[in-house]
Amino acid sequence: MTMKLEEKCGQNGSLVRRSQPHLGEEHQECGKAVASAGAEVYVKQEANGKQGVPRKSLNTYTWREIQRHNQEADQWLVINRKVYNVTGWADRHPGGRRVLTHYAGEDATDVFRAVHPELDVVNLYLKPLLIGELAPGEPSQERNKNSELVKDFQELRKTVEAMNMFDANLGFFFLHLAQILILEGLAWLTLYQFGSGWRVTIFITFLLIISQAQSGFLQHDAAHLSIFKKSKWNHLLHKFVMCHLKGLSGNWWNDRHFQHHVKTNIYPKDPDINMGPLFLLGDLQPVKYGKKKIKYIDYKKQHLYFYMVGLPLLMPAYFNVKSMEMMYLRRDWVDIAWVSSFYIRHFITFGPFYGIFGALLLIYLVKFLESPWIAYVTQMSHIPMKMSTEENQDWLSTQVLATCNIEQSFFNDWFTGHLNFQIEHHLFPTMPRHNYHKVAPLVRSLCAKHGLQYVNKPMLKAFGDIVRALKKSGSLWKDAYYET
Repeated sequence: MTMKLEEKCGQNGSLVRRSQPHLGEEHQECGKAVASAGAEVYVKQEANGKQGVPRKSLNTYTWREIQRHNQEADQWLVINRKVYNVTGWADRHPGGRRVLTHYAGEDATDVFRAVHPELDVVNLYLKPLLIGELAPGEPSQERNKNSELVKDFQELRKTVEAMNMFDANLGFFFLHLAQILILEGLAWLTLYQFGSGWRVTIFITFLLIISQAQSGFLQHDAAHLSIFKKSKWNHLLHKFVMCHLKGLSGNWWNDRHFQHHVKTNIYPKDPDINMGPLFLLGDLQPVKYGKKKIKYIDYKKQHLYFYMVGLPLLMPAYFNVKSMEMMYLRRDWVDIAWVSSFYIRHFITFGPFYGIFGALLLIYLVKFLESPWIAYVTQMSHIPMKMSTEENQDWLSTQVLATCNIEQSFFNDWFTGHLNFQIEHHLFPTMPRHNYHKVAPLVRSLCAKHGLQYVNKPMLKAFGDIVRALKKSGSLWKDAYYET
């Protein structure tokens, strides 16, 4: 997830944007960093390598004051009791401005730690935004949060860090990439050796479906964590897998997926649960539509047309259209070039056997058949779980209530790309997936201590729960729509 930004220091010491790739390792040091409010001045790292020393004491703020700065044009947030004004930085934030907007006026300590694997890099960008700290009498989190639960979760994170659970096994991901490339190569070799008969076409389609699904899981890894020590290689791996192997925009995925992680199942902040007007999810959205007499489709039957629309069209239609729309609207030429290489490669590989139109048809046949696999895996851990408007809960409660796990087995781990451990993945998104099963007992124990339900279910039940949840939501809409 970490992206590289090349910045330079302006005359007043503030960060001035030079280009917009992703946070990396090359940073120019500023002589001074001035907070956006202009109140605090720090001397940054000196030639002897010592940390800067504040020239004057920090302003102090109460939670009541901070919570007033929760608008898009006025955004403050708290990290480790320090208050930051991120209003001017939001447009340059590598994870997108909406991620910051979603936490404006709130404590962002745990989410900040969860989604940033390279804290030493990120802290360089935080310093100029510092405007103060919480007043001595203020609690570290908002008063509605359980301070003991927050403290216990932070201790849990320290424990798993000490266990080196955030260290990626390069061999694991190399073998995963090798699996994908072998499947792609085998499909071409089979076609080259035996021709384009219907039996061969069925076989290579099967190989490409597996390759595409597993590519989706690998790009998910590359977007979240530092597989390599150099962030530029993580960025390159994500572009290669997401754009070149799957044909979708990496920046589109990041913008959407990071919002999902920081505000999981929170309407309307999580784009993954905003599927209207086609589907209505949860308890609140269907009632809202029903009371307003909104009826684009007969939603009481949405659990039935999920099989005809939701499963087969998620990948070839919805994801592709949204990806192309963002690339076009943002003039994202880098992603456009990468995605173009996906189609060029397929035309070169399969065009001589099927023609240009046939190669394009093969691409979308594979996406069409892959789509149910991905739809089930991505939706089974969220759609049946709690969905709500903003309640500003602690990080642990938010993620445990909005996600669930699927029972572990060798097949389940492979079939889901280890996304059967959604609770652990959401609590620790930068943790390599080969370590989820190791920390799961610790998370389960912490949930039991604080009375949080840790849901772990069989895979087939999880698939069925998607449909049952859609049926329930459709019934809520029907009752609200037809009530007099």
